Parts: sequence; C-alpha cells; structure tokens
Amino acid sequence: MSGKLVVVGTPIGNLSDFSPRAVQALSDANFIAAEDTRVTRKLLSHFNLHKPMISYFEHNKYQRGDKICDRMEHGEICALVSDAGMPAISDPGELLVRQCAERGIPVFVVPGPSAVVSALAVSGLPTGRFTFEGFLSVNKKSRREHLTELKNEHRTMVFYEAPHKLANTLADLLSALGDRRISIVRELTKIHEEVIRTTLSEAAKRYEGGSAKGEFVLVVEGAPRTPPVPEPEQKAISIAESYLEQGFSASEAAKRASSETGRKKNEIYRQIADKKSRPNKEEPGTDVHHGPPL
Repeated sequence: MSGKLVVVGTPIGNLSDFSPRAVQALSDANFIAAEDTRVTRKLLSHFNLHKPMISYFEHNKYQRGDKICDRMEHGEICALVSDAGMPAISDPGELLVRQCAERGIPVFVVPGPSAVVSALAVSGLPTGRFTFEGFLSVNKKSRREHLTELKNEHRTMVFYEAPHKLANTLADLLSALGDRRISIVRELTKIHEEVIRTTLSEAAKRYEGGSAKGEFVLVVEGAPRTPPVPEPEQKAISIAESYLEQGFSASEAAKRASSETGRKKNEIYRQIADKKSRPNKEEPGTDVHHGPPL
C-alpha cells in the first residue's frame, strides 16, 4: 500500500496563522520532513504534537529524498514543512515533490501563509499579473544576467532578501532597472511588521548604511509599457476593408484593424462606414452607356 506526501504550509511569523487542518495533517503523519528540525520542534511543541522528524534541506535533499520516498512507498504518510511559509516555493521541497511525481506517490497540499502573496497584497502595486524571482544570486555574473533579463519585464516583480544583502540588492536593482516604485515589506505577520512604499532611488539611500534588520520581501514595479507607434491611416483603412471583404461587420473590422495598427477604432470605423454608405453608380452587371445617343 502506497503512502503519500502532504505539503503543509507553516506560519511566516505568527503561530496563530497555523490552521486546524494543518495541525491535523501533522498529527496524522507518520513522520515529518523538516527544513530545520529545531524550528519545527518549536511548532510541534506549541500545538502539543509529538512526531518523529527527518531533516530535509538544501545540502542533503538528494540523499534524503530517496529514503523519504522509499518510506512512503511502504505506506507511510510524510508531512513536508519548511521553516516558514509554503514548502517547495523557493525551497528544496520542490525536488521531493518532483521525486514523488516520478515515482507515482500521491501528493496533497494543506495551504498556509505565503510571504510572496502576502507582501504583494499590501504593496499597493499592480497585482493582476506578477512574477516571483526568489533570492538573487550572490554570484555577480549570475546576478547581472538575472537582472538584465528583468529589465523589460512588465509584470510586478517579487524578491526575497536577507538583511545583510539588502543594501547591495537595492543598489543593483536601481542600476539595472532604473528608478521604479518599490514596496519594502519587512517582518511580515510579526510584531514589527512594516510596509515602506517608496522608489528604488530612495530605498537605496535609506539602506545604504547596511543597518537593515529582519526578513524582507521586495515588491518592484514592472517596466512601463511603450504605446505602439500608429501605422499610417491609409494602411489601417486597407486592413479594415480586407476584413469587410471577409464578411466582418464594419465595427468588428475597425476593431481588428485598430489592434493591428494602433489607430483609433472610431477613426477607422468612420472612414469605412462612409465608403460603405456611398452609392456605387456603376455596380457590376449594370448596362451603362457613355457614348452619344443611339
């Protein structure tokens, strides 16, 4: 009988955010795979739970992953937790989930707090589309390449950062992306939770002394969209007329031509509607004689 993996989200600062279902998931598990067993032991103690744990973190994930999967294949239930937030999101648990998928072991999730969406929600920046970029590399070349790729990213960007690296990261973001709006979200759900809505240039000045404390999530405004350069009016009309010939209504033809050329829909519609309404004095098949009277 096959066991299963249960991915359990843990609090990012406030233990009261741990849901009753999450408590039950840990209680039902045969063992817990924890990023840091010392941190997880505090969580278990708070909820009066006593479960065997196995450490599972970045530097042992390959060796431990196979052992954990073997145990689940023999019918055990494993609860996967990280120190804070959702396991497998910028977290070594990503590999364990993939190993389970490859070996046909069922994976379930008990959702919990996430610093990514929590910071985004209070940022005051556009939330409809965003990209999570995790931690920037400490390797200068990889870091530079990563930021270069993001220069023209239109979506809101979310980064994680440690306090001792914050000043350099803000300076690098400013250099690579130019001055943008940024929300610096610090110590989410904790006593000293703080949201600073400012610009990259102001943020770089604020933290250049290296005095940052706490855990940070950076929410950065995406690149502005450059409006398309309108095509010549006649080209837009020609495109619209071609749609008319295909059987589209004047309104739909104007709409399509507008999206392709950047010209205003109303301008195009007026032109093609005027042409369509003009009577054609020489319809095909009409017998018209222009010579002298017969």
